Amino acid sequence: MSDVVKIATRDSYGNALVEIGKEHDDLIVLDADLAAATKTGIFKKAFPERHIDCGIAESNMAGIAAGMSTCGYVPFMSSFAMFAAGRAFEQVRNSIGYPHLNVKIGATHAGISVGEDGATHQCNEDLALMREIPGMVVINPSDDTEARAAVKAAYEHVGPVYMRFGRLAVPVINDPATYKFEIGKGVTLREGKDVTIFATGLCVSESLAAADKLAADGIEATVINIHTIKPIDADLIVEAAKKTGKVFTVEEHSIIGGLGSAVMEVLSENYPVKVTRIGVNDTFGESGPAVKLLAKYGLDAEGIYTKVKAGV
Repeated sequence: MSDVVKIATRDSYGNALVEIGKEHDDLIVLDADLAAATKTGIFKKAFPERHIDCGIAESNMAGIAAGMSTCGYVPFMSSFAMFAAGRAFEQVRNSIGYPHLNVKIGATHAGISVGEDGATHQCNEDLALMREIPGMVVINPSDDTEARAAVKAAYEHVGPVYMRFGRLAVPVINDPATYKFEIGKGVTLREGKDVTIFATGLCVSESLAAADKLAADGIEATVINIHTIKPIDADLIVEAAKKTGKVFTVEEHSIIGGLGSAVMEVLSENYPVKVTRIGVNDTFGESGPAVKLLAKYGLDAEGIYTKVKAGV
């Protein structure tokens, strides 16, 4: 696996903004004194006149983004997920969501893979918070290819969009020459007859690796990438559940309110079947190296393999 290219999706975010910015001069990027970390500094270098540093004032940044969107701009407000979804929740809800403004939120450093920054910065609740806002599109890309495509799709979508990006470099699993991104449509990456694994974000590549380990034990797993948490691909979820009868969800997020909850809502209403959620189990994170934290919380390939095998 040493030859696998790994790129953090926060880098993908910064690079995609530059590419889209070359074609659209209405794209404006706002940041909250974190341009080096969120990678919007890449955009700032290319288009300094279209990058606004709002300082450590995320709630104010949401208001500025809302106002700019009413003047014909397409603002991308950027910060860590803990601040973009957490600290600024009221302003995102009331100033962006309620009037359904054309603001895009680029939230980086999500989940426990933030690593050494610890529990206060490891936002495991953002997907739940954002999908509760009426009309908010919620996207959690799995790799560089998908993240770049997601940023472009967010720009083209009229209305508020929340995008979740990571700090940790993750394998590039999608071919940029052939990959097609569509908001609200899941992607079947592997076909299997015994169990279905729905995964999102960095857990997609880990789930594929877990499926390889399961196959060695004679268990064939379908692996589906749910990059859009809202609107979710209900048809694909029901179809896969009917096919295998056993469902697991995997996310670097609390098992409450995120992908697992969204999948269970779909299936409870359309095709009741047991769903096992793999994620952060109603606890805060902790400081430590990202890779070791993923292993401790059972979100690496080995942890996913162990939990799926035990439940099949």
